[in-house]
Amino acid sequence: MLNAVSRCTALLATGLALGPALAHLFELPNKIALPRDQYFVVQTIYHGWNRLGFVLALQLAAIVAVIVLSRDDPRARWAGIIALLALVCAQAVFWAFTFPANQATANWTTMPDNWDALRHQWEYSHAVGAGFQFTVLAALAIGLVARRPAEIPPR
Repeated sequence: MLNAVSRCTALLATGLALGPALAHLFELPNKIALPRDQYFVVQTIYHGWNRLGFVLALQLAAIVAVIVLSRDDPRARWAGIIALLALVCAQAVFWAFTFPANQATANWTTMPDNWDALRHQWEYSHAVGAGFQFTVLAALAIGLVARRPAEIPPR
């Protein structure tokens, strides 16, 4: 039962995390060439998105639970490990590229001279992060369908 709850929680949290990631990815072609003033106006739509950080913490905890609770099922465990590695990669990209761009622009409220380079850094790092989050979802789904079937008790 606990294993099923952890898998469900990991899938739901990953779905919730993937939504904003895909939003960033799909809007990139429409935003990347905007003039400076328009780009900064559009960036204001993200104020408050940092409140979704709890979803990433829940996602991490649930994936770790999936790995621990799948210790007797190598296929499910390895899928969980791949999901965890992809999540770590998504976070590494965020903290190495996206967050510094946010800091340099005070969350896109100031316009430094290198704003265009920061825009590219921000947009493409979000696109890479979306790819990693999709990998998390794919690994969890594969782990769910590839897991060893539970034994059916005799009648």
